[in-house]
Amino acid sequence: MKLSKEVRVGLFMVVSLVLLYLGFNYLKGIDFFSSRSKYYAVFDNVDQLMPSNPVYLSGVSVGRVSELQILQSKRKVVVEMEIDSYVKLGDSSVAILNGDFLGNKFIQLNVGRITRELKPKDTLKSDVAKGITDFLAENAAPVTDNLQSTLRKLNTILDNLSRNSAKLDSVFDGFKRTPGLLNTTIINANYKIDTLSLTIRQLSGSLRNTLQELRPSLSNLKTITDSLKSVQVSRTLKNIDGTLAKVNESLSRFSKGDNTMSKLMTEDTLYVNLNKLLVSLDSLANHLNENPRHFLAPLGKSRKKIQRELEKQKESSK
Repeated sequence: MKLSKEVRVGLFMVVSLVLLYLGFNYLKGIDFFSSRSKYYAVFDNVDQLMPSNPVYLSGVSVGRVSELQILQSKRKVVVEMEIDSYVKLGDSSVAILNGDFLGNKFIQLNVGRITRELKPKDTLKSDVAKGITDFLAENAAPVTDNLQSTLRKLNTILDNLSRNSAKLDSVFDGFKRTPGLLNTTIINANYKIDTLSLTIRQLSGSLRNTLQELRPSLSNLKTITDSLKSVQVSRTLKNIDGTLAKVNESLSRFSKGDNTMSKLMTEDTLYVNLNKLLVSLDSLANHLNENPRHFLAPLGKSRKKIQRELEKQKESSK
């Protein structure tokens, strides 16, 4: 059985429309081949949330926003979400309205701790994530306070500068006069340096001439000192030689033994006589200490009388 041309065109158009419908809905996020469950969330303001905006769980797309309904009596917006059936939600799960930097809105799921599992078409808790404007609003107060304090300090500094402007003007006037003074000082210093250098050159020239004139005298003086050194050294050596000759002569005389010094050095007679003399003097001194009357009585005493007194002393001591 052959189909007519009109039937084939009709079938082609039907198939095309079905494919177009399926492709359009697939681009919107509708997947006809996966099972999804519907859940609801209520917001005060959805901030330009549109149907087909994605629903994310931990950064993974698990569904889409399927429909938005406005409750005028309560001034609320009901958001219908189609979420993949394998996602389990509980009574503590929250649907958070969030957005990116480009202004695209999406729903972010926070499953939380599940004590009671929600069923399809149940309502989730809702919340709105803080955006950049909210963050700036929260942190704007400290920044503005710091900015105000900085502006007050800047105003104080400007007031002080305005009050000290006269002093600054005088200081700047002094700075203006400083280059002239520096130039004058440098000119005077250059003139004095030139004069000093000229004087040094003249002095060096006169010193050079004087040294040239003294050079012959210095050479003569060197010759004289050299001759004096040689004369003094020769004379000293001659004196040393004479002294050594005399010392040798004296030592030779001592060694011959024909004089008093040699006899004193070689013979012991004088030593023996001196010892005897010292012994006699020692006995005399002891006798003088023991019997001073023998020497100190008037007109002295005779030897016999002294002998008798000595014998009496010996008998009395026995």
